[in-house]
Parts: sequence; structure tokens; C-alpha cells
Amino acid sequence: MLCSLSGEAPQEPVVSKLSGAVFEKRLIEKYIEENGKDPVSGEDLTPDDLLPIKSSRVVRPRPPTLTSIPALLSTFQNEWDALALETYNLKEQLARTREELATSLYQHDAAVRVIARLTKERDEARDALSKVSVSAGGGSNGDAMAVDVETLSEELAAKVDETQAKLSKSRKKRPVPEGWATSDDIASFAVEASNSLPVPQATTVSVEEGYAAVGGLEGDVAIYSVDADKVERSFQVNEPVTDSIWDGSKVIFSTSKGSVKIFESGSEIASFLDHAGPATGLALHPSKEILASIGSDKSFVFYDLVNLKRATRVYTNSALTASAFHPDGHLFAAGTSAGDIKLFMTKTGEEAATFSLGAPVQAIAFSENGYWFAATAKGQTTVTIFDLRKEGDAAQAKVLDTGGAVQALTWDYSQQFLATAGPAGVTVQQYSKGSRKWSEPLRAAVSAVDVEWAPNAGKLVAVNGDGVVSVLAAEES
Repeated sequence: MLCSLSGEAPQEPVVSKLSGAVFEKRLIEKYIEENGKDPVSGEDLTPDDLLPIKSSRVVRPRPPTLTSIPALLSTFQNEWDALALETYNLKEQLARTREELATSLYQHDAAVRVIARLTKERDEARDALSKVSVSAGGGSNGDAMAVDVETLSEELAAKVDETQAKLSKSRKKRPVPEGWATSDDIASFAVEASNSLPVPQATTVSVEEGYAAVGGLEGDVAIYSVDADKVERSFQVNEPVTDSIWDGSKVIFSTSKGSVKIFESGSEIASFLDHAGPATGLALHPSKEILASIGSDKSFVFYDLVNLKRATRVYTNSALTASAFHPDGHLFAAGTSAGDIKLFMTKTGEEAATFSLGAPVQAIAFSENGYWFAATAKGQTTVTIFDLRKEGDAAQAKVLDTGGAVQALTWDYSQQFLATAGPAGVTVQQYSKGSRKWSEPLRAAVSAVDVEWAPNAGKLVAVNGDGVVSVLAAEES
């Protein structure tokens, strides 16, 4: 008969009513005092549940002091009893820990498998979405999938009509604003300032009231003062920036993660994630209340900037690479990777016209005259001017050779000057209404990935891929 705790013959044996196990009385009473359970069955146990076992026992004499061998042996016995009890507890805790660890490992393995399966399904869905051919409206042919076209809300549609009526009425007779840069001013442009910004792999620049926001593929953004030639502030978008727009107090970015983020005073006030792939470009409606984003998932999305929410989404049949609103706001142009430039009705999302460029579209810019837009394709050294009033080959009003690949286009407000940017440098193409001829007043060897006009066309702000911003302005006589 051995104690279930110490494994030794008990001096004062007792048996548990619950488990029927035999214990040394002093050991089991200590265990009950500390744990309150039967060490064998784990059930609640009290001293009343212990039954003494009648057996012959040897009465040990009381140890006199620790100076004698019997006293030392008694002390050692007590220490051994405590050690045996502690060892049992440790073994029990080890067994429980092993069970918990096994359960946790199983749950972790199951979670990893679920995450891997969901990631695979997501990637397959994105890949299928990027390959599907989408057509709006009527029936579909072949593998094309018909999708209902979303339209703008009545409030935003009314804003589109109001903006078009207001702007188109004054456009034809609008004079060149007073104080605007002349052809001679543009011809005398030279690098006034050049500054390396803390924006590696820069991709975009946007200008507002003497300041420029420069973003890059590492998520960095720098606010640069054009007049003071210094960085005023820097912040992080935390995603690779593909395009930007600065309007009033809001700076808007699109990212290769499919996000559209809106910042105000350096703080993010809204973020949208409506694209399944990279968001490749942005465009702002003339009313300043509608924002458009395009993506490689073949869709463009309109956002309500007043209420900061998505307004509508329209799918096309190709990945979208460039975009712009008509200066009256009733048309939205989207360039595709197939080389087409598609015009959509802003209110309904219906396709209105298609122009062919022959290669993936790099950039689109509308002229303020209301019937021209400029476009260039990836790797092309030419810029094609299209006339909205014509169709087919007749729609190509002019093809301008810039002498180098073009990555960005921007037309000034006066309808005269079209700026281009690329690895070979910055050029300005001018159209004279009087002579109805094109000329090139400026060609500067300033490598750039993006370029924007400053107010009154008094300066050009360009940025290259290394984050170096260059300001071109007329030389002071």
C-alpha cells in the first residue's frame, strides 16, 4: 500500500471517497489546503471525504532536537514529503501545459491553412477579374460579362449639368487672363531653382498656390514651397503613390495598392479601397465635388468629395492607364492598355466615343477650348491632338514630335501652351489662334516624370524619378 503522492508506504494512510486512492494523511491535507481537489480524479475534495485506513503502524519516538540523528532524519523526512508534493504538482502542471500547447499548435496550423486558402482564392478572383471582358448595357457576346452601369445620384447629376451650363457658356469668348505668360516669357524659361526632396522614386507632382506636393513609390510625400525653394513639410502615405491632385486644402493620392487617400493639413481624412489592383490615376471634376480614379482592374470610380463616399463605379474591357475630365465636366476620358481612349458620359457612365492611339495610353490632357485633347502612348516621342468634333482618322488634328519619350502632359488655362515631360526633358508646344499654327517655344534638358503649371503659367514645376524638383521660370532681364 503506497501513497499516490509520494509513492512511499504511508505512516497514517487515508483513502479518498472520490477516487479510492490511498494517501499519506499529512500530504493529502496539505494538498487539499492548497488546491481543494483530489490529485487523482481532479474533483473537489475536502478533509471530510478522507477515510482513515486501520493498519498496524510503528510509533516513532518524538525527535528530541536537530542535534541528534533521529531529529535530522525527521527533518529530512519532512523536506522529502514537501519535495514529493511539489514534484507531483510540477508533473501535473507539465501535463496540462503539454495539452494546452498541443491544442494551440493545432489551432495555429488550422488558422494558417485557412489564411492560405483565402489568400489563394483572393488572388484567383483578382486574376479572373482582370481577365474578364466587361460590357455595359445590352447583351454580351462570347465570354463578355454584362454589368449594369451605375449612374450618379440626382444631386451629383444636377451638379454636372449646372457646371457644364456655366462653363460652356463662357468658354468661347473667354479672353486670355491679364498677367498671363506670353510666348516670349515661355521661350526665356530656364531653371530658376532645383532641389533634391526626401522622396525617392518620385512619380507625381501637383501644384496649388505656390506649393507643390511630390509623392513617390516608397509612400513619401513632400510639400515644397516653389517661391521659397524649400521643403515645408513631409508625411507618409504608407503605400506606393501613383498619382496626385491638390485642390484647395485637400491633397489626394492614388496608390499601387488600389487605395485612394485624401489628406488635409497633413492628416488623412478619408481612404477608399475600391480597386482590385493598382489605382493608376486620378482626375478632378471642374465642379471640385467629384473625384475619379482609374485602375488596372478595368474600372473607374467616381467619389463624392462633399460627403467623402463612393458615388459610382463603371467597368470597361481593358485596364485603364490615364484619365481626365472634359473642362465642362460632362465627359470623362479614360486611356486603356489596349491603346484606346474612351469617352464616357459623366452622369450615366455610358460610352460616348472612342479614339485610337495604337499603344497603351500614357497621359491625357484636355484643352480649355473644349474640343481638343492631347494624348500620348507609352514610349512614344509624339503627342497626338484629337478633335472631339470629328471621327476616325480625321479626329487627329495634329501630331507633335517632342524629340523624346513623353510621360506627362498638362495644358495651361489660356488654351495656348501644352507642356510635356519625359526622360529627355521638358517642352512647351504653343498653338496660335491667329496663325493657326503650332510652334515650340521651349525645349529644356530637364529630365522629368511629371510636370505642372504654376499660377498664370509663370512657372513650370517638374520632378524626376530621383525626387529632384526643378522650377523653370522666365529669366529676369
